[in-house]
Amino acid sequence: MQEYARWSSMALEALSFAVILLAVAIATVHFLMRISKDGFEDNYKVYRANLGRGILIGLELLIAADILKSVVLDPTVESMVVLGGIVIIRTFLSISLDVEINGHWPWQTTRLAQEAAAEAERSEASSVAKA
Repeated sequence: MQEYARWSSMALEALSFAVILLAVAIATVHFLMRISKDGFEDNYKVYRANLGRGILIGLELLIAADILKSVVLDPTVESMVVLGGIVIIRTFLSISLDVEINGHWPWQTTRLAQEAAAEAERSEASSVAKA
C-alpha cells in the first residue's frame, strides 16, 4: 500500500507540474494570437485569469499529493503539522487567485448570482411593460 501511495504521490506531483506548464503555454499562445486582433489591454485580464486557473488546478493536485505523502507514507504528528501548514498556504494562494480571477470573494458567488438573476428579471419585466 505504501509503495502505491508513493508512486501515486509522485504521479500527482508530476501531473501538477505538467498542468501548470501546459496552462502557461496554452494561455500564452491564446494571448499572443488574440493580442494582434484585440490589443494588449483587452486581453491582459483574460490572460491573467487563464494563467490563474491553470495554477489553481496545479495547486489542487499538489495538495492531493501532499495528503497522500503525509497521511499514508509518514503519519507522524510532525508530518501532519507540516501538511497543515502547506494546506493553509496553498488554500490562501487558491483563494487569492480566485479573487483575482473573479473579482469577488468565493462565498459571494451565490449572492452575486441571485442579484444578477433579479436584475435580469427586472429587465425582462421592464421590456414587457414597454411593449
